[in-house]
Amino acid sequence: MPSTVDIQDIELIIENIGGGGGGGKPPVHGDGGDDDSSRRRDSGRTSPKRYYSGIAVAIVSILMFFMALVSAYLVRKGAKSGWNSFHFPAFVWVNTAILLASSVTLELARRRLAQSDRAAFRAWWSITTALGVIFLGGQIFVWRQLVVQGVYLASNPSSSFFYLFTGAHAVHIVAGVAALLFVAFRNFDRAKVTRATAAEVTSYFWHFLDALWVFLAVLLYLGR
Repeated sequence: MPSTVDIQDIELIIENIGGGGGGGKPPVHGDGGDDDSSRRRDSGRTSPKRYYSGIAVAIVSILMFFMALVSAYLVRKGAKSGWNSFHFPAFVWVNTAILLASSVTLELARRRLAQSDRAAFRAWWSITTALGVIFLGGQIFVWRQLVVQGVYLASNPSSSFFYLFTGAHAVHIVAGVAALLFVAFRNFDRAKVTRATAAEVTSYFWHFLDALWVFLAVLLYLGR
């Protein structure tokens, strides 16, 4: 009987040393140093859903803003009083082609990133950024063409809306170019988002601006 008790006591001591009946697992605070560091790295990342939701809200907000302007544009044009047409700058269509080309190069960049071809990704991404800057330069050229015609912001309601639409869109293109530069130059090793996620979110915004511009260009052309 005493020997039985002694054996039971020894087994109990061994179990306590091994982690309290945990099958020999080490204490929780020392569990898998490598796994723990991996968990810390993962916990540093923010869920991509937050960024997708954020860009969706931004796109909807911008769309509502422009749709409000479109409504005001159509109502004012319907009144016809004081509505004077002007020569529509043909360079607008060149600018449209530039912006559409930037969407193509952006998708080529994303595909190269998915294939882990960083050099090709940076090349196509840089081309996209350059096209965005060229588009902004083209907008300035269009406005200068209107000035040569003697058409200014306050000349008439038609020209006022043209400057307002193209100016507001240009401001958002500046934001898009800033996002492109962020993805290109940000060090994502310690970021809360991966480069792939940032590139995808930026592409949603850029493609939206491209589609919006095509709509605005056609609207202004037909309503001139």
